[in-house]
Amino acid sequence: MTKKEEPPPSRVPRAVRVASLLSEGEELSGDDRGDEEEDDHAYEGVPNGGWHTSSLSLSLPSTIAAPHPMDGPPGGSTPVTPVIKAGWLDKNPPQGSYIYQKRWVRLDTDHLRYFDSNKDAYSKRFISVACISHVAAIGDQKFEVITNNRTFAFRAESDVERKEWMQALQQAMAEQRARARLSSAYLLGVPGSEQPDRAGSLELRGFKNKLYVAVVGDKVQLYKNLEEYHLGIGITFIDMSVGNVKEVDRRSFDLTTPYRIFSFSADSELEKEQWLEAMQGAIAEALSTSEVAERIWAAAPNRFCADCGAPQPDWASINLCVVICKRCAGEHRGLGAGVSKVRSLKMDRKVWTETLIEALCAAVTTTDLAETQALLGCGAGINCFSGDPEAPTPLALAEQAGQTLQMEFLRNNRTTEVPRLDSMKPLEKHYSVVLPTVSHSGFLYKTASAGKLLQDRRAREEFSRRWCVLGDGVLSYFENERAVTPNGEIRASEIVCLAVPPPDTHGFEHTFEVYTEGERLYLFGLESAEQAHEWVKCIAKAFVPPLAEDLLARDFERLGRLPYKAGLSLQRAQEGWFSLSGSELRAVFPDGPCEEPLQLRKLQELSIQGDSENQVLVLVERRRTLYIQGERRLDFMGWLGAIQKAAASMGDTLSEQQLGDSDIPVIVYRCVDYITQCGLTSEGIYRKCGQTSKTQRLLESLRQDARSVHLKEGEQHVDDVSSALKRFLRDLPDGLFTRAQRLTWLEASEIEDEEEKVSRYRELLVRLPPVNRATVKALISHLYCVQCFSDTNQMNVHNLAIVFGPTLFQTDGQDYKAGRVVEDLINHYVVVFSVDEEELRKQREEITAIVKMRVAGTASGTQHAGDFICTVYLEEKKAETEQHIKIPASMTAEELTLEILDRRNVGIREKDYWTCFEVNEREEAERPLHFAEKVLPILHGLGTDSHLVVKKHQAMEAMLLYLASRVGDTKHGMMKFREDRSLLGLGLPSGGFHDRYFILNSSCLRLYKEVRSHRPEKEWPVKSLKVYLGVKKKLRPPTCWGFTVVHETEKHEKQQWYLCCDTQMELREWFATFLFVQHDGLVWPSEPSRVSRAVPEVRLGSVSLIPLRGSENEMRRSVAAFTADPLSLLRNV
Repeated sequence: MTKKEEPPPSRVPRAVRVASLLSEGEELSGDDRGDEEEDDHAYEGVPNGGWHTSSLSLSLPSTIAAPHPMDGPPGGSTPVTPVIKAGWLDKNPPQGSYIYQKRWVRLDTDHLRYFDSNKDAYSKRFISVACISHVAAIGDQKFEVITNNRTFAFRAESDVERKEWMQALQQAMAEQRARARLSSAYLLGVPGSEQPDRAGSLELRGFKNKLYVAVVGDKVQLYKNLEEYHLGIGITFIDMSVGNVKEVDRRSFDLTTPYRIFSFSADSELEKEQWLEAMQGAIAEALSTSEVAERIWAAAPNRFCADCGAPQPDWASINLCVVICKRCAGEHRGLGAGVSKVRSLKMDRKVWTETLIEALCAAVTTTDLAETQALLGCGAGINCFSGDPEAPTPLALAEQAGQTLQMEFLRNNRTTEVPRLDSMKPLEKHYSVVLPTVSHSGFLYKTASAGKLLQDRRAREEFSRRWCVLGDGVLSYFENERAVTPNGEIRASEIVCLAVPPPDTHGFEHTFEVYTEGERLYLFGLESAEQAHEWVKCIAKAFVPPLAEDLLARDFERLGRLPYKAGLSLQRAQEGWFSLSGSELRAVFPDGPCEEPLQLRKLQELSIQGDSENQVLVLVERRRTLYIQGERRLDFMGWLGAIQKAAASMGDTLSEQQLGDSDIPVIVYRCVDYITQCGLTSEGIYRKCGQTSKTQRLLESLRQDARSVHLKEGEQHVDDVSSALKRFLRDLPDGLFTRAQRLTWLEASEIEDEEEKVSRYRELLVRLPPVNRATVKALISHLYCVQCFSDTNQMNVHNLAIVFGPTLFQTDGQDYKAGRVVEDLINHYVVVFSVDEEELRKQREEITAIVKMRVAGTASGTQHAGDFICTVYLEEKKAETEQHIKIPASMTAEELTLEILDRRNVGIREKDYWTCFEVNEREEAERPLHFAEKVLPILHGLGTDSHLVVKKHQAMEAMLLYLASRVGDTKHGMMKFREDRSLLGLGLPSGGFHDRYFILNSSCLRLYKEVRSHRPEKEWPVKSLKVYLGVKKKLRPPTCWGFTVVHETEKHEKQQWYLCCDTQMELREWFATFLFVQHDGLVWPSEPSRVSRAVPEVRLGSVSLIPLRGSENEMRRSVAAFTADPLSLLRNV
């Protein structure tokens, strides 16, 4: 008999997604293929994944079950469903069509499925065997599979083959019904179906209508709608042993398999989270093992849930020694681990020791273990004294007697709490620790409680004298000391904050405020400072747990608990304890070993996010970001005002100002940076004065909160800013060089020997307070840069000294020695301040870059002053992951990456390749920045739809291995190519993607029409190209492994080309080669102490069978010859 040719699978357009080095799969498409009735087109046309292989496959006889991609995935422990029969059949669409189409049909014990091809992973349709009512022959080689509401017609190649199929189907139906009678499982109207873990409607990319999706056991099933779900007729199902789920955005997620990517969208973010949880549970189920469960089910009572009686329970409480189903396990888990320790029989493999399995089986078959259980349930102490010093506890007695099962049971119940009858009563305390007993009593003056903050001064007449008693965790206040019934009471467990206003804030000199969970504020007052201090300490001890008792060792202005988020644990808020003292905020977190102080005046950012109902206070310090949430509005507003006040400048001295990282006042920092950016070339800078009114307003805003002031060119003139800086330095009560040392500095300027004078300056510099010393260095460093442009700004060293001498030494301008000190410090800047070559080089690079950008006109008219504040995200673009960071001209991508990780306290593990990416949302592409690339030029070129994000470069290790193993420094091959016609006005006739041959070498990227071409159609200099991973979806790229190449011409015109590779590995190789040739072979830092460890130089053992070496013409000839006749190059080997 002649073998029938397999019909070629129909071509299906595929929806593609943004290319990524992480993505191996392709998108689904809902396009129909015209082989089913109109109603079924969008659902039966599910594209299928097949084996990605170029090997030839022999046609198998239809009576033999051929291997299938989804049969027994490697590494999975899910039992393989036995295939009863598989082969080719002709299928007739419904509605009386006479056109038969060839389908690969597979029958197993549960389902009848048909596919486009025997290599497809996912079916076009599946029919539950339990739903088939009967099978009937209908003419020549035809037979029908009949369900309650559908009839499926098939045609075999012969009557013999039809008979075999009908017999196989009837046998499968009989077995299914026998199993159903045994298990009595008729759930959801489908005989033999299993209760789903989650079911509902989801959008699937590529389909117009929603699909009904069910997560059942270790599979995800897709149905046309709820009706067909009940009827057991579906589209396909996905084995989760080869699946992985990943969150995409707020409502979407991807289910990835080696064959396809299923992109789902839920109706809400909560629904998406529930679907993710269900699918992750299905993956765990698929990867689980039934060995332990089967051994425990060997005991007959263990075959049913101890609570509800459901069959085959796959969970257990290891301390109660009972087997329970999945749903009851959730109830047990809600009781807490102190009552029931729930473990899975299939997934928690390490828990199930041989002894524990025996104990669980013996608990239902022996009386001694059951008696022990009963005693513990009645309240017997697990660690009680046995009366025998050699075996003092029940566990020791069991060990002495060799009772291994009793030992195992007692071990698992060491921490078990006996449930009380009032266990449903809500807990009153937030902490499960016993607070120390504190008692105190005396008279206090109290006002009526308030529901809002006290903005106005409370007069003495508004206070009432009350006898107050603190004891047993309750603060009670009485009419007088003889009264029995209190007027009111405040429970310590309800106190959330204790605040101490400054003296004389209200009618009584010393007062304190108590905030409660009920959004009430209680104000108490006393005349005696000692008595007020004693009351504050006692109340603090009564409501602060031992975890945070170290906060009580210092006096505080405010103390209490607040919900917070910190580090990378941003999914769930925790409750921490905070203490505010001066400008220092101390915090104790549940997961931290000790308190963590924040210097509020040194914060890089203090901002409020969210709306009025859900406010979040954001504190950004150099090494971390802290989010404090306003769960209770009253005490949160009190904290907010107190922290803002503590973070502001407190006085006129330098040390009382808001400070930057280097102890430089933010006022000085803002002005110096603005003038560095906008005024270095301004004629007469610092000599000219600004407008008095503008200077005064600017200085007042800077003194109030310099951190929130962002100077912008166009809004502030450089002369106004320079005048504000001079006024601030001149008005310092103690002066920059301090009153005590001022004369010593002036005397040092008269030393004639230059070396001796410089040495004296260095000695005096060390004596200055730290903030003064840092400010002097920052200011002189700035003036050193200003005089470098004296040809343009007319401000040489002498002119600057004339201006700043009287300002810094607060003289009337008659003492020439003040100017001489400033002149000496500028001239000897490098020696006096011990500036090394690296620091000086970075400073010159930064200044040069700023001036070049201003000359070239790239600086924006609304650019922030000098700071170049940039928002950088960690791992993804979300409000809680953003970081605001200053970008100097010398900062590289590597330094920015380390800065972000350092702020968020993220540890760098081995093989973590953290990289800064430039993400272009409009183009749907991203570019990993080279570690040595300067960030500032990129920042100036970012559009409104672009941002920077620091995340792991998942493909870097594979690229480094490829570069270490390859031969030569060139890359060539075929790729799909398209140019941006909207920019060029030219392009290919159809505007689509076309096959082109590319050669990339150290100088250029060349495009050839075909492999045999000798003259390139296009050529681009490789150093001027920017390569982005990804191609925007609206261009409909042919594969999901593409990249966008951007070239900027000398006229600053941008041109774009889009290239697509056939495989992910090809994309990685091309991208790695681009990095290699653009950066002279240095793709990743070679020092392990930088962004990550250095990858050792490894050469792979395998070499290409046809090594391509020599000139480009020889390479093209070799490839052309191999394409024409692959064996021609091997005949002489």
